[in-house]
Amino acid sequence: MTEKIQTLRDNAAMRWTALLLLALAMFCAYIFMDILSPIKDLMQTHRNWDSLAFGTMQGSETFLNVFVFFLIFAGIILDKMGVRFTAVLSGAVMLVGGLIKYYAIHENFGGSGAEMWFNDNLNYIPLFEELGVSPFYRGMPASAKVAGIGFMIFGCGAEMAGITVSRGIVKWFKGRETALAMGSEMALARLGVATCMIFSPYFAKLGGSINVSRSVAFGVVLLCIALIMFVVYFFMDKKLDAQTGEAEERDDPFKVSDIGKILSSLGFWLVALLCVLYYSAIFPFQKYAVNMLQCNLTLVEADPATFWGGSSVTIVQYIVMLLVAICSFASNFIRTNKGLKYGLMGLAVVALVVYCYMGYMRGTAETIFAVFPLLAVAITPILGNYVDHKGKAASMLMIGSILLVICHLTFAFILPLFKGNAAGGTIVAYITILVLGSSFSLVPAALWPSVPKLVDEKIIGSAYALIFWIQNIGLWLFPLLIGKVLENTNQGVTDPLALDYKWALIMLACLGIAALLIGLYLKVVDKKKHLGLEEPNIK
Repeated sequence: MTEKIQTLRDNAAMRWTALLLLALAMFCAYIFMDILSPIKDLMQTHRNWDSLAFGTMQGSETFLNVFVFFLIFAGIILDKMGVRFTAVLSGAVMLVGGLIKYYAIHENFGGSGAEMWFNDNLNYIPLFEELGVSPFYRGMPASAKVAGIGFMIFGCGAEMAGITVSRGIVKWFKGRETALAMGSEMALARLGVATCMIFSPYFAKLGGSINVSRSVAFGVVLLCIALIMFVVYFFMDKKLDAQTGEAEERDDPFKVSDIGKILSSLGFWLVALLCVLYYSAIFPFQKYAVNMLQCNLTLVEADPATFWGGSSVTIVQYIVMLLVAICSFASNFIRTNKGLKYGLMGLAVVALVVYCYMGYMRGTAETIFAVFPLLAVAITPILGNYVDHKGKAASMLMIGSILLVICHLTFAFILPLFKGNAAGGTIVAYITILVLGSSFSLVPAALWPSVPKLVDEKIIGSAYALIFWIQNIGLWLFPLLIGKVLENTNQGVTDPLALDYKWALIMLACLGIAALLIGLYLKVVDKKKHLGLEEPNIK
């Protein structure tokens, strides 16, 4: 007689369904996060956003999280109110911010009273201006200011969602496949990056006329879907608590002194520093990556009258991309049927080659960079499973940092050498982007499952919040710094497709070097203090 399943958490199908709901919500959030990244050039030509305005607006996403400490409050809300309440709240906040950003970029904003007011105001913000951290500046387009305000609000919801999802996975998977679950969630959610790169330009150019607000509208619809996913998760999580007798509000409530316990951990600080250094070299880069490729590759966009230049090729290429993702991801979960496993892997490789060929034939930088998360989708579950059963999380963090440095230096020095060679430059770009994606999978698969080893379970939410807060400092600063570096190293350059990205990429490579040094020290500390970072999660 088989043992009766006690709770939803004990049922593998229900456990992974909960994960899927959280991952789909983050998938939608990731799309909106970078919705303007692949159309940076269009924002300059159609909304008068230069690199400084674009970078300032992009950096505004994390402004409230960093300087108003919203992420700290989000962690306290999470620990006091629980996963499901905070999940729905974060979805609602993201949607509100998204709607404001859509209004700012819509054509009706131009010439409105709101535009005139924002042109004349918010040019000077006391204290923030003196500290050099103001989210606005004199001369910044009004649409960029309002979009920045909306992006700030969205950023509060997105980062709250990030820590909530991490806490939710710990709740449903602790003692089971924690790293595999976190790695799978990251892999699925980051398909949003590829989706954004493919469909944001598609909607902006739909019908032969350019309208950048259509791209943002697409993102807002997806934020509605994210909120629905969190609502469904709410009821599923509530049923789990009813079965286990757990309460969302803890009997041992959060205390401010708990923050001191977290901050006194050397391991916590090393993980947090590694996090901010590594992610500052990835997420801000994503916002400029398409424009960087446009400036370094010799691409001839396909004739709109042909299949490669038509609208249908976008759908076909996205289907091929999904085939790569589904086959490679599913192959990780097949244990006994090796023929099926390797068959799926082979199909994924063939589909990836087809996808890359289609990107080359289309001749657009955004479809080339969209390959970024595909290798991560394939290997993140593998790495997560390895950490669960074998450990070596600290070592993975170091390897990820090394790959990060190599990739940014390749973009800075090797890719420009292929200017004029369309095929050669595209091949170098594809290989480098895929390797960068693999680096991106190494770090989350190892980093986030390590946090529960460093702090008590009761304050995991606050620990994630503090790490995300520290990370957000970099995510606020470096989009702005990249924009300023581009402005200072490209003086007199008015063509958005002729910028020199070398020094901006060198700056990002230096972040990777610093992350590597922190990773080396973390490994030494782990060995001395027996933090368990190199040990498996499942024992």
